[in-house]
Amino acid sequence: MPKLRKMLGDARHPTVLSLMRLMETQSHETLVRWATACVRERYLPLAEDAWLFAALAAAEGWLKGELSLKAVQAPLWEARQAAGAEADPVRQAAARAIATACAAIRTPTSALGFVFYGAAAAAYRQAGLDASKEVYDALADAELEALLFALQETAVADEPCPVPLDWNCKGGKA
Repeated sequence: MPKLRKMLGDARHPTVLSLMRLMETQSHETLVRWATACVRERYLPLAEDAWLFAALAAAEGWLKGELSLKAVQAPLWEARQAAGAEADPVRQAAARAIATACAAIRTPTSALGFVFYGAAAAAYRQAGLDASKEVYDALADAELEALLFALQETAVADEPCPVPLDWNCKGGKA
């Protein structure tokens, strides 16, 4: 079995650059809403865990104004710990995607970080754990396209309060 990467995708890929450009036009709340909706639909079925459900519920509570940032800290930390403890590569990548998407509450750029874990979860689920790098990369590209489409569907046109984002990845400012 080849050594599996924790994340798939490349910050310089055109789809990722498109994600970054669109994210720069959106509010913090819109990014959290998109990220949590994506992971609930796409990755939670791959890594059902009480800590991950709790983190998503906390993120959704924060979006509704029912929970403060302080109140969501513990569920976010517990989800991150649960993701790191997972041994199965598909479940681990999905759990990391969920924990990272929820962390966008604290760090808006995590809304980009989750897509790389999600791409790995999707590719490993579809191809199994013995596929070639080329197969994984093609499946990851397709997953990134689907996530871009989801953001395009969620994006607010002429968003009045876009969140300032500082990209600390090789792709740089999109």
